[in-house]
Amino acid sequence: MSFGDPNNPYGQQPQQPPQGGNPYGQPQGQPGYGYPQQGQQAPQGVPPQGYGYPQQPGQVPGQAYGAYPQAPGTLQANNGYINVPALGTVEVATMGRRFGARVIDVLIIGVVYFVLGIAGIAGAAGAAKKCDAMSSDYTSCMNNASTGIVAGFFGAILIFGLITLLYEWLMISFVGATLGKMALGLKVIKESTGQNPGLGGGFIRWIIPMVGAFICGIGQLLVYLSPFFDNSGKLQGWHDRAAGTLVIKKA
Repeated sequence: MSFGDPNNPYGQQPQQPPQGGNPYGQPQGQPGYGYPQQGQQAPQGVPPQGYGYPQQPGQVPGQAYGAYPQAPGTLQANNGYINVPALGTVEVATMGRRFGARVIDVLIIGVVYFVLGIAGIAGAAGAAKKCDAMSSDYTSCMNNASTGIVAGFFGAILIFGLITLLYEWLMISFVGATLGKMALGLKVIKESTGQNPGLGGGFIRWIIPMVGAFICGIGQLLVYLSPFFDNSGKLQGWHDRAAGTLVIKKA
Protein backbone atom coordinates (compact mmCIF):
# COMPACT_ATOMS: atom_id res chain seq x y z
CA MET A 1 0.00 0.00 0.00
CA SER A 2 1.44 3.38 -1.01
CA PHE A 3 0.85 6.65 0.75
CA GLY A 4 1.22 9.47 -1.75
CA ASP A 5 4.34 10.11 -3.74
CA PRO A 6 6.95 7.37 -3.38
CA ASN A 7 9.62 10.13 -3.35
CA ASN A 8 7.83 11.80 -0.46
CA PRO A 9 6.76 8.96 1.82
CA TYR A 10 5.59 11.20 4.66
CA GLY A 11 3.09 13.13 2.63
CA GLN A 12 4.72 16.52 3.26
CA GLN A 13 4.20 19.21 0.71
CA PRO A 14 7.46 20.59 -0.66
CA GLN A 15 8.24 24.09 0.64
CA GLN A 16 8.29 26.65 -2.11
CA PRO A 17 10.97 29.30 -2.03
CA PRO A 18 9.71 32.88 -1.54
CA GLN A 19 9.25 35.12 -4.48
CA GLY A 20 12.42 36.78 -5.68
CA GLY A 21 14.65 33.72 -5.56
CA ASN A 22 15.82 34.11 -1.90
CA PRO A 23 16.05 30.52 -0.65
CA TYR A 24 16.80 31.51 2.95
CA GLY A 25 13.54 33.26 3.65
CA GLN A 26 15.09 36.69 4.07
CA PRO A 27 12.71 39.44 2.86
CA GLN A 28 13.77 40.96 -0.37
CA GLY A 29 15.40 44.37 -0.08
CA GLN A 30 16.48 43.93 3.58
CA PRO A 31 20.26 44.20 4.05
CA GLY A 32 22.05 41.17 5.40
CA TYR A 33 24.24 40.94 8.40
CA GLY A 34 27.23 43.28 8.70
CA TYR A 35 27.75 46.60 6.95
CA PRO A 36 26.35 47.55 3.54
CA GLN A 37 28.37 46.06 0.78
CA GLN A 38 30.12 48.09 -1.85
CA GLY A 39 27.66 49.71 -4.24
CA GLN A 40 24.68 49.09 -1.92
CA GLN A 41 22.84 52.22 -0.83
CA ALA A 42 22.39 52.74 2.90
CA PRO A 43 18.87 53.32 4.31
CA GLN A 44 17.62 56.90 4.39
CA GLY A 45 18.97 58.89 7.34
CA VAL A 46 21.88 56.51 7.95
CA PRO A 47 25.31 57.80 6.84
CA PRO A 48 27.14 55.44 4.47
CA GLN A 49 30.00 53.48 5.96
CA GLY A 50 32.78 51.54 4.37
CA TYR A 51 34.22 48.24 5.39
CA GLY A 52 35.64 47.87 8.89
CA TYR A 53 34.63 49.56 12.11
CA PRO A 54 32.02 52.30 12.22
CA GLN A 55 33.07 55.90 12.46
CA GLN A 56 33.78 56.96 16.02
CA PRO A 57 31.72 59.73 17.67
CA GLY A 58 33.40 63.10 17.16
CA GLN A 59 35.71 61.79 14.47
CA VAL A 60 36.27 64.17 11.56
CA PRO A 61 34.63 62.80 8.37
CA GLY A 62 37.25 61.28 6.10
CA GLN A 63 39.78 60.99 8.92
CA ALA A 64 41.55 57.65 9.18
CA TYR A 65 40.58 55.46 12.09
CA GLY A 66 43.02 55.86 14.96
CA ALA A 67 44.25 59.31 13.85
CA TYR A 68 43.55 61.80 16.60
CA PRO A 69 42.67 65.39 15.70
CA GLN A 70 45.14 68.12 16.68
CA ALA A 71 44.48 69.52 20.13
CA PRO A 72 42.81 72.96 20.20
CA GLY A 73 45.33 75.78 20.53
CA THR A 74 48.25 73.65 19.36
CA LEU A 75 50.04 75.40 16.53
CA GLN A 76 52.37 73.31 14.40
CA ALA A 77 54.70 74.92 11.88
CA ASN A 78 54.70 73.57 8.34
CA ASN A 79 57.71 74.43 6.16
CA GLY A 80 58.34 77.65 8.06
CA TYR A 81 54.69 78.77 8.05
CA ILE A 82 52.11 78.62 10.82
CA ASN A 83 48.43 79.49 11.30
CA VAL A 84 47.92 82.11 13.99
CA PRO A 85 44.51 83.27 15.28
CA ALA A 86 43.39 86.63 13.84
CA LEU A 87 46.38 86.67 11.46
CA GLY A 88 45.99 83.53 9.36
CA THR A 89 49.09 81.94 7.83
CA VAL A 90 52.32 83.73 8.77
CA GLU A 91 56.00 83.00 8.21
CA VAL A 92 58.20 82.12 11.17
CA ALA A 93 61.25 84.40 11.49
CA THR A 94 64.51 82.70 10.58
CA MET A 95 67.45 82.66 12.97
CA GLY A 96 69.51 84.68 10.49
CA ARG A 97 67.06 87.58 10.59
CA ARG A 98 66.74 87.35 14.36
CA PHE A 99 70.51 87.46 14.74
CA GLY A 100 70.73 90.48 12.45
CA ALA A 101 68.03 92.27 14.46
CA ARG A 102 69.92 91.52 17.69
CA VAL A 103 73.14 92.97 16.23
CA ILE A 104 71.34 96.19 15.27
CA ASP A 105 69.83 96.50 18.75
CA VAL A 106 73.23 95.95 20.40
CA LEU A 107 74.75 98.67 18.22
CA ILE A 108 71.96 101.13 19.05
CA ILE A 109 72.21 100.51 22.78
CA GLY A 110 76.02 100.53 22.56
CA VAL A 111 75.96 104.04 21.11
CA VAL A 112 73.81 105.22 24.03
CA TYR A 113 76.16 103.58 26.55
CA PHE A 114 79.18 105.11 24.85
CA VAL A 115 77.75 108.61 25.07
CA LEU A 116 76.83 108.15 28.72
CA GLY A 117 80.25 106.67 29.49
CA ILE A 118 82.09 109.59 27.89
CA ALA A 119 79.94 112.02 29.85
CA GLY A 120 80.72 110.19 33.11
CA ILE A 121 84.45 110.08 32.47
CA ALA A 122 84.49 113.75 31.54
CA GLY A 123 82.67 114.61 34.76
CA ALA A 124 85.09 112.58 36.88
CA ALA A 125 88.10 114.12 35.15
CA GLY A 126 86.70 117.60 35.69
CA ALA A 127 86.23 116.91 39.40
CA ALA A 128 89.85 115.69 39.70
CA LYS A 129 91.21 118.79 37.93
CA LYS A 130 89.57 121.01 40.52
CA CYS A 131 91.84 119.57 43.19
CA ASP A 132 94.85 121.83 43.79
CA ALA A 133 98.01 119.82 44.41
CA MET A 134 99.46 122.65 46.48
CA SER A 135 96.49 122.96 48.80
CA SER A 136 96.24 121.25 52.17
CA ASP A 137 92.99 119.52 51.29
CA TYR A 138 94.35 117.98 48.08
CA THR A 139 94.18 114.45 49.47
CA SER A 140 90.64 114.92 50.65
CA CYS A 141 89.67 116.40 47.28
CA MET A 142 91.13 113.44 45.37
CA ASN A 143 89.37 111.00 47.67
CA ASN A 144 86.10 112.71 46.94
CA ALA A 145 86.84 112.58 43.22
CA SER A 146 87.64 108.84 43.44
CA THR A 147 84.42 108.25 45.31
CA GLY A 148 82.58 110.11 42.61
CA ILE A 149 84.19 107.93 39.93
CA VAL A 150 83.15 104.73 41.72
CA ALA A 151 79.65 106.05 42.25
CA GLY A 152 79.49 107.02 38.59
CA PHE A 153 80.58 103.52 37.59
CA PHE A 154 77.80 101.82 39.53
CA GLY A 155 75.38 104.49 38.41
CA ALA A 156 76.28 103.69 34.81
CA ILE A 157 75.52 100.00 35.44
CA LEU A 158 72.15 100.96 36.87
CA ILE A 159 71.39 103.19 33.89
CA PHE A 160 72.58 100.39 31.59
CA GLY A 161 70.03 98.00 33.06
CA LEU A 162 67.28 100.61 33.04
CA ILE A 163 67.81 101.51 29.40
CA THR A 164 67.88 97.85 28.38
CA LEU A 165 64.72 97.18 30.37
CA LEU A 166 62.79 100.09 28.90
CA TYR A 167 64.04 99.50 25.36
CA GLU A 168 63.37 95.75 25.19
CA TRP A 169 60.41 95.50 27.56
CA LEU A 170 58.27 98.44 26.52
CA MET A 171 58.87 98.20 22.79
CA ILE A 172 58.19 94.46 22.67
CA SER A 173 55.16 94.86 24.94
CA PHE A 174 53.38 97.64 23.04
CA VAL A 175 54.90 97.62 19.54
CA GLY A 176 55.93 93.98 19.23
CA ALA A 177 59.37 94.89 17.89
CA THR A 178 62.57 96.72 18.75
CA LEU A 179 64.29 99.01 16.23
CA GLY A 180 66.41 96.12 15.03
CA LYS A 181 63.38 93.89 14.46
CA MET A 182 61.57 96.73 12.70
CA ALA A 183 64.54 97.19 10.35
CA LEU A 184 64.43 93.51 9.33
CA GLY A 185 60.64 93.19 9.19
CA LEU A 186 60.18 91.02 12.30
CA LYS A 187 57.54 91.12 15.00
CA VAL A 188 56.95 89.40 18.32
CA ILE A 189 53.35 88.29 18.86
CA LYS A 190 51.35 86.41 21.44
CA GLU A 191 51.07 82.87 20.07
CA SER A 192 47.51 82.32 21.29
CA THR A 193 46.02 85.58 20.00
CA GLY A 194 48.36 87.03 17.38
CA GLN A 195 48.42 90.35 19.28
CA ASN A 196 51.28 92.25 20.94
CA PRO A 197 52.71 90.44 24.00
CA GLY A 198 51.63 93.10 26.52
CA LEU A 199 53.50 94.13 29.67
CA GLY A 200 53.46 90.69 31.26
CA GLY A 201 54.64 88.77 28.21
CA GLY A 202 57.20 91.43 27.31
CA PHE A 203 58.71 91.44 30.81
CA ILE A 204 58.98 87.64 30.99
CA ARG A 205 60.63 87.57 27.59
CA TRP A 206 63.16 90.20 28.73
CA ILE A 207 63.96 88.99 32.25
CA ILE A 208 64.92 85.39 31.36
CA PRO A 209 67.97 86.35 29.24
CA MET A 210 68.93 88.97 31.81
CA VAL A 211 68.97 86.38 34.61
CA GLY A 212 71.13 84.19 32.41
CA ALA A 213 73.56 87.09 31.93
CA PHE A 214 74.59 86.86 35.60
CA ILE A 215 76.18 83.45 34.91
CA CYS A 216 79.10 85.06 33.08
CA GLY A 217 76.81 85.66 30.12
CA ILE A 218 76.68 81.93 29.30
CA GLY A 219 73.05 81.59 30.34
CA GLN A 220 72.06 84.57 28.21
CA LEU A 221 73.84 83.11 25.20
CA LEU A 222 72.09 79.76 25.68
CA VAL A 223 68.71 81.50 25.84
CA TYR A 224 69.33 83.30 22.56
CA LEU A 225 70.53 80.05 20.95
CA SER A 226 67.66 77.98 22.37
CA PRO A 227 65.44 78.38 19.26
CA PHE A 228 67.81 75.93 17.56
CA PHE A 229 66.67 73.31 20.10
CA ASP A 230 62.96 73.72 19.25
CA ASN A 231 61.84 70.70 17.21
CA SER A 232 58.32 72.07 16.56
CA GLY A 233 59.54 74.21 13.67
CA LYS A 234 58.36 77.42 15.35
CA LEU A 235 61.88 78.44 16.48
CA GLN A 236 60.69 79.37 19.94
CA GLY A 237 63.41 80.11 22.47
CA TRP A 238 63.09 79.37 26.15
CA HIS A 239 62.08 83.00 26.77
CA ASP A 240 59.44 82.73 24.01
CA ARG A 241 57.96 79.57 25.50
CA ALA A 242 57.81 81.10 28.98
CA ALA A 243 56.13 84.25 27.65
CA GLY A 244 53.93 82.41 25.13
CA THR A 245 55.33 84.46 22.26
CA LEU A 246 56.36 83.80 18.67
CA VAL A 247 58.68 85.76 16.37
CA ILE A 248 57.30 86.08 12.84
CA LYS A 249 58.17 87.85 9.62
CA LYS A 250 55.82 90.67 8.79
CA ALA A 251 54.05 90.42 5.46
